[in-house]
Order: sequence, then structure tokens, then C-alpha cells
Amino acid sequence: MLFVLLLALVGLTIDVVWQLTAPLPIAAAITFDVIPGSRFDRNLSKLYGLGYFRSARQGLYLAAYGRIGGAAAAIKAGEYALQPGLTPLGLLALWQSGKSVLHELRLIEGWRFSQAWNVINSSPDLTHTLGSASAEQLMQALGRGDIAAEGRFFPDTYRFPKGMTDIAFLKNANSALEKILQSEWAQRAPDLPYESADQALIMASIVEKESARADEREQIAGVFLRRLKIGMRLQTDPTVIYGLGDAYDGDIRSRDLARDTPYNTYTRGGLPPTPICLPSREAIHAALHPADGDTLYFVARGDGSHQFSATLDEHNAAVRRLLQKTGDKR
Repeated sequence: MLFVLLLALVGLTIDVVWQLTAPLPIAAAITFDVIPGSRFDRNLSKLYGLGYFRSARQGLYLAAYGRIGGAAAAIKAGEYALQPGLTPLGLLALWQSGKSVLHELRLIEGWRFSQAWNVINSSPDLTHTLGSASAEQLMQALGRGDIAAEGRFFPDTYRFPKGMTDIAFLKNANSALEKILQSEWAQRAPDLPYESADQALIMASIVEKESARADEREQIAGVFLRRLKIGMRLQTDPTVIYGLGDAYDGDIRSRDLARDTPYNTYTRGGLPPTPICLPSREAIHAALHPADGDTLYFVARGDGSHQFSATLDEHNAAVRRLLQKTGDKR
């Protein structure tokens, strides 16, 4: 009798070990959500119902193993990638690790905040808690109600677990921007005409919109900073366009340049009141490390590059040459 019991115990042990180490019947990678507060055996039952256990025994053994060892209480909520070859013990370790699937969302340099917010607010992988909150309300929710939203979120590709809240995402993007801004500000070139890092951020946003080529960022920053130093108006179209808002139809006209708004750098001196877009780290660096020189003007060549000039006469001549060249192409 004892021999029979011993034999049965050995057989059970062999079966348990085999079942816990045999790969689950997963033919292709799938994702599975462990809901916050859900019980271990409830998740196993759901997997069994989806056909991802070889037998009921495989699930039962894993449930018992998890409870006896205390591992069942240590599983973490999240969205998990279950790959072919995953064993029940591997599944338990994965759920304990909390290594959820990470989703991606990219904020593009040069976007306005409204564009970034539309992408964030429409992401199916974020939990949306802010609804139709205005930009001002969003900043209040972040504890930054004293500043405008524009330019305050770093353009980058963010990876996050499914279910992260929109406010948490915004906090991450805002924190990334502030860290980079303060780091660059601490290493800024001497004798810059900024009163604060915030003014440098405004300039960086202008440089971002004006520079199609990375190798011209410092030159463009140098032009604008020299204008600031001598009290010359910045006269940059992107700020005018920003100030026009929805009235901008894709073309900028003489009447637009004459239409006074807080962002019209043709009618007003100094910097505009806020950034006009999300600037990259490279644009922030350029705004704080402008190229030396004497140029005060530049005009687009039409290929992404610019012709820089030191005097208005040189600039006007460059404009005429470019217009003639354009006319010849027609």
C-alpha cells in the first residue's frame, strides 16, 4: 500500500513539474491585461477560457503553486506580452515582474501645444481624465498655473504602460522639458540678453520654427540675439503666424505683418510673451549658444537653407537675386 502511495506521489510530482514547465499553447504573441485588484486565479481562469492552457490541470497546478509560495499575492497589474514558448512558471514570473508592454507616443518638435494635446487626448493607450480642459486648466492640474502651456512639453518619443493617465503623461513631458532647459541654461554662453531661462525658451521656439536645417540653428539664433541687443525688432514671420491663430490661412500678407498682436514682432519690440511651439533640445542649445558674427538678416533660398547678410543693402540684394532666380525657374 505504501509503495502504491509512493508511486502515486512520484507520478503526481512528475506531472506537476511537467505541467508547470511545459510551454503554454501560444502560437503567436498575444497581450493579456491583469486588471488592478484582480485575483490571481481569476486571471488564470480567463486565460484557460481563452485556450491558453494545455489542460485544466496546468492551470490548477499553477494556481496552487502561486498560493502556496505566496507568489500569487505579488502579481502586478499591467498589460503583458505573452510570447510563444512561455511556461506557466514563466507566466507567474512575468506577472510578478510588472514588466508591462510599453506603448509609444511621439511629440514632434515645432508642434504647437494644441497639436501635441490633440495627439495625447486621442491616444487609445492613455487613461483620459482631463476631458476638454483648456490649456490653462491643464497647467493648473500640473501645478503650473502661473505659466502658459506653449513650449512647456519636451518633443520626444515617450514609452509608457497602457492605462497611464493623461495628466501623468503631461507631467513627464513637462518635467523632461524643465530638466533640459535648466541644464542648458546652466551651461549658457556669457553675455546673452536674456533675463531668465524662460526667455531663452521663447527664443528657442522661434529658432525651431525658422530653421529647417540643423547646421543653421546657431546662425539664426545669432541674428535674433544681435537684433535684441541693439533694440531692433525681431521681424520673424512664425511669431506673426502664431498670433493670427485660426485667422492664418496658409499665406502671410502685408496686412498680416501690420496687424498688431502680442506676437507680432514687426509691430512690437523684444520677445513675444510665450514660446510659439515645442522646441527641440538642439534649438534650446542654439538659443543659448548663438554663433558669433555680424549678420542681422537672412532670407530663405528655397532649399531649406538661408542667405545671411550683415546690412540691409546686402539683404535686399540677396532677396532680389533669389526672386530673379525663382523667376528664371518659372
